[in-house]
Amino acid sequence: MSSSQRPVVILGSTGSIGTQCIRVIERNPNLYRVTALAAGGHNLALLARQCVRLGVEIVAIADGDKAELEAELRQAFQTEGLPVRRLQILVGERAATECAASSSADTVVVNGITGAIGLDPSLAALRAGATLALANKESLVAGAPLIRSALQRPGQIVPVDSEHSAIAQCLRSGRHERGLTVPVVSGKTDVSSLVLTASGGPFRGKTRAELETVTVAQALNHPTWDMGPVVTINSATLMNKALELIEAHVLFDIAPEHIIPVVHPQSHIHSMVQWKDGSTIAQTSPPSMLIPIALGLSWPDRLEAVAPANLFDFPFSWDFEPVDLQTFPALQLARECAAAGGTMPAVMNAANEVCVQAFRDERIGFLDIVARVQEVCSEHETLPGTSHEEVSTAVTWAQSYARHLIATR
Repeated sequence: MSSSQRPVVILGSTGSIGTQCIRVIERNPNLYRVTALAAGGHNLALLARQCVRLGVEIVAIADGDKAELEAELRQAFQTEGLPVRRLQILVGERAATECAASSSADTVVVNGITGAIGLDPSLAALRAGATLALANKESLVAGAPLIRSALQRPGQIVPVDSEHSAIAQCLRSGRHERGLTVPVVSGKTDVSSLVLTASGGPFRGKTRAELETVTVAQALNHPTWDMGPVVTINSATLMNKALELIEAHVLFDIAPEHIIPVVHPQSHIHSMVQWKDGSTIAQTSPPSMLIPIALGLSWPDRLEAVAPANLFDFPFSWDFEPVDLQTFPALQLARECAAAGGTMPAVMNAANEVCVQAFRDERIGFLDIVARVQEVCSEHETLPGTSHEEVSTAVTWAQSYARHLIATR
């Protein structure tokens, strides 16, 4: 590895964030060197090709057979016409965490894992001193107190979600010395509010009555973004935006009531910051995750020609409208959970993961997803969430109670 190449660890390398991150790195081979990859283990052939192409030293899978991965690696080496090289292979539910822990202070760990299982790898990366390029919003939703205590320095986290990357970029236009993303933390800020944009999902403008018969296929048909199935269904219920509201609250230390969700169907303005003088600063680009992923690697610098820019040489318009909180109650629930703090956001997220899977299995209806999550949250007695045991206990309870509600309703 050249001294000019920054080491990168990619968690969730075969998913949407991971594959796009590899695209960015391969376009900038003089700047980055991937040292380790982690994946769920459901696409070993792709993972093996990535390992060989990138020359990684460590590969981790949560599920799957080590011998099968070794066979795929041998095939990938042969296909590339390269001599077979031994890699360190990690297998099991702690594999991604061990992979993240292998990093050091000069490493960027890109966490593109979906779900609360991404929390422990995030903690490991932070404790190792690495920069955490975070696309796993559930780390902040489920474990905000743990994340805060694991930070080794201010500004160690770079948000990769498009909305939070946009906010981080906009915050550089004024004074904001609060939260987890800034290098100086004094508690001072000139921010009055954050504006969190949402495409509105596939059911924008629909009534609750029209959503009663929504199918899994319809919920997976997002009009703008190409994402994994869980995130896509969360976008349809606006639970994804609810999780992002909590994420913004934690990342930027702005009160939930000052985080304003707004529907912007064109998805060109990725979010905005409103300042105390009345100014509003927006970040805009055509819909693409490549820019926030690239910034996760290079922050605060920018890479060349990551994605096409907006064109302003022809007429067009951008629309904004308020979120229908009656039809999509997840956002109000998120505000309440963020205000409650402690383990309440973790419970909301855990219950939602169970309910989304039940919807995908056609065991509950579309509107039942958020309704069951609300019931779980209403029964939870919040714990401080300052220990891993407290978070784990709350998550286990939420999953169990959500399954009980699904089975008995």
